[in-house]
Amino acid sequence: MMRAYLLIIWLFFPVILSAQGSGEYVPPEDPLVEKNLEEWQDLKFGFMMHWGPYSQWGIVESWSICSEDQPWCRRNAEDYTAYKKAYEMLKTTFNPRKFDPEGWARAAREAGMRYLVFTTKHHDGFCMFDTRLTDYKITDEHCPFHTSEKADVTKAIFEAFRAEGFKVGAYFSKPDWHSPYYWWPYFATPDRHVNYDPEKYPERWEKFKAFVHGQVEELMTGYGRVDILWLDGGWVRPRPGIGRHPWDQDIDMPSLAAMARRHQPGLIIVDRSVAGAYENYRTPEQHVPDKPLPYPWETCMTMGGSWSYNPLDHYKPTRQLIHLLVDIVSKGGNFLLNVGPTPQGELPAEALERMKEIGAWMKVNGEAIYGTRPVAPYKSDEVCLTQGKKGEVYAIYLAGEDETTLPSRIRVKGIRAARGSHIHMLGSNSRLRWYNEADTLVIEIPRSLGQHPACQHAWSFRIDHIETNP
Repeated sequence: MMRAYLLIIWLFFPVILSAQGSGEYVPPEDPLVEKNLEEWQDLKFGFMMHWGPYSQWGIVESWSICSEDQPWCRRNAEDYTAYKKAYEMLKTTFNPRKFDPEGWARAAREAGMRYLVFTTKHHDGFCMFDTRLTDYKITDEHCPFHTSEKADVTKAIFEAFRAEGFKVGAYFSKPDWHSPYYWWPYFATPDRHVNYDPEKYPERWEKFKAFVHGQVEELMTGYGRVDILWLDGGWVRPRPGIGRHPWDQDIDMPSLAAMARRHQPGLIIVDRSVAGAYENYRTPEQHVPDKPLPYPWETCMTMGGSWSYNPLDHYKPTRQLIHLLVDIVSKGGNFLLNVGPTPQGELPAEALERMKEIGAWMKVNGEAIYGTRPVAPYKSDEVCLTQGKKGEVYAIYLAGEDETTLPSRIRVKGIRAARGSHIHMLGSNSRLRWYNEADTLVIEIPRSLGQHPACQHAWSFRIDHIETNP
């Protein structure tokens, strides 16, 4: 039966090109949040994981039990009721015996990643933490993994990543499709929204609000220091909502945020796509903005084609991933790169190989990434720019697909080096000759250096000072 429900619908995962608020950005007023947000902006590269019982089928997380007529919600079963029951029974076979959070954290650290966002609960409502408010969780006695000393995988993951120096973020879905207070069994569930009118049944909605607040409080009190609360499911918001639903789905974010920050001072809250005081940074999904954005932001993107594990996935080449990182950072953003662990609890071998190769590049070029901010003109042709906190500027040349050696000259349009500046390529101590040509800096590359660069895919040049008005 399990094999009968094995889907290939991972091809239809939800690509939401922009999960960010359309209203005006509201900067945080709490100095502790400001400080945490500034530190987060220095980290640049984060690691995300979508993981749950659905990994056993190799399907898109949660969405196959949603009844919307969307590509990412399709399933290969005619009987929805039987399918949903079988999906929920995945809890009884989920047993990731090879789960190694310390290994995950080391691999992410070696890749140059500096913060974590882990899916503690996705829309399907399955909890990857030891909540007291539902038995639909990995620590329930009907889940075979509950006997493991690391059964509370969220706690194990957070502890392992903190030990490697990471900031820790908890992804949490505001909608919960397992909760009878969100999807009331009395009614059908035609779409992703609550399936009853909260204003008509306020007592039931109050129970859902209490459930959400209770689970967030569990995460904020039982799992050590949490730096980011990453809230997904932006349709759960005060009216007006998303799509055709007129219903008010207000979960009282002011109260939730105050409670969370009472337990976790300085907590960054990301109420995705709900512009206002509780969207401390914005999260364009699966794409990179064309230009710098005037607020803190993060591109969240899959390494492959799917957010969750799928055995047939195709991972982006290392060169593409490095270029994405450079492009995002040059525009002032952070890059949150997602990998879906296997049902056995391992990171896929191909993903680990990509992470190792990115890490090798970061060991040479991290100086041009961490702690930097954007500097005009940001990008010109194949060169991206970043600026360090002492005013130094980094020109990062993005190599072509078959380009393994450097050209004899690197031309950086839109900037001029200041008189007396020193320029060198990261990975080499040799000072490079340079000259300004109108509004363009030209860096000369000796043949000996160009033929044997310290890394591949992209090369970074440190410029001590640039003219302020080229």
